[in-house]
Amino acid sequence: MTIAAKPNTRPKNPNFSSGPCAKRPGWRVSALSGALVGRSHRAKPAKLRIQEVSDRSRAILGIPEDYYIGIVPGSDTGAMEMAMWSMLGARGVDMLAWESFGDGWVTDVVKQLKLEDVRTLKADYGALPDLSQVDFGRDVIFTWNGTTSGVRVPNGDWIPGEREGLTFCDATSAVFAMDLAWSKLDVITYSWQKVLGGEAQHGMLILSPRAVQRLESYTPPWPMPKLFRMAKGGKFNADIFSGATINTVSMLCVEDAIDALKWVEGEGGQGALIQRSEANLSALANWVEKTEWVEFLAKEDSTRSCTSICLTIVADWFTALDAGAQTAASKKIVSLLDTEGAAFDVGAYRDAPPGLRIWGGATIETADIESLCPWLEWAYGQVMAELVG
Repeated sequence: MTIAAKPNTRPKNPNFSSGPCAKRPGWRVSALSGALVGRSHRAKPAKLRIQEVSDRSRAILGIPEDYYIGIVPGSDTGAMEMAMWSMLGARGVDMLAWESFGDGWVTDVVKQLKLEDVRTLKADYGALPDLSQVDFGRDVIFTWNGTTSGVRVPNGDWIPGEREGLTFCDATSAVFAMDLAWSKLDVITYSWQKVLGGEAQHGMLILSPRAVQRLESYTPPWPMPKLFRMAKGGKFNADIFSGATINTVSMLCVEDAIDALKWVEGEGGQGALIQRSEANLSALANWVEKTEWVEFLAKEDSTRSCTSICLTIVADWFTALDAGAQTAASKKIVSLLDTEGAAFDVGAYRDAPPGLRIWGGATIETADIESLCPWLEWAYGQVMAELVG
């Protein structure tokens, strides 16, 4: 193979991290100048600002009017923990896992909550479990998009409209870039730091009327931390879903989220962001198709993520290495890209197979993905030359 020459053009924005992700195009710190810093988050103007995040999100995403939207602590992880600890245990649970975050939810349910009636449907990195085996008479927990595997569910057709259990969906790297079947989801979680390019540590928790009914009809047998309490005396606390957050929020982060949502509106709404993300995937797919040494980790086109795009190296010299050597070689590629200022933070997740993970969410410009591809070719060639000769 001919070693590619070093490209002359770098991506204008080399931030391809899968979280926190690139800020919106044109973002400046001055976007936060109107933040209500130094004010109580319980003051009326601050509560209105907090509520604005939920209202704009509902309108952009088409979230049903009878769903509750709240800001909670601990990013997407905090939102999922809050929901699982508050609502699980009323019936059996089906856990779907095909990457590290799904595995993490299994650990919580089996080893921390120690629920007895748990079925785990797992798949290796690159594939989905058999969705036809899911029992919706039970509660169901899944990630819409596997952030560390680059594998997403193709749609919501596999979820019935009528079901006995609740569906819990970790949607953090999917929402705003993929079309979620809201009416089929009862608990939805995400954070601003993914497709919106917002700041970390705040999570969004969305509840259907069925989820609220669970909170009012079921009390878990374990102690409930204050940060997780959404009901008191058998009554749902709707206040924390209307601007009166359960703990102190950063008004700087709230202002940044509003700025991102205004950008979404200016771009044309959710549909425009889906198009931007899919265009980024398409640009990378065009390069993968004509490149012999790399493939998508996702085995099926219909399950290929357009946000956390995961690539695996399939060259014979690479696959002949042991796992440790493959990881080291991948890290050398990532390090070269970082040193050259061509791409930051594009290594595979630590629990995933060795390779590359490139964020393709809507804050990434397709032109930058196109500029990145020759750099991937160059960095690979440098490492191959070093290790193979």
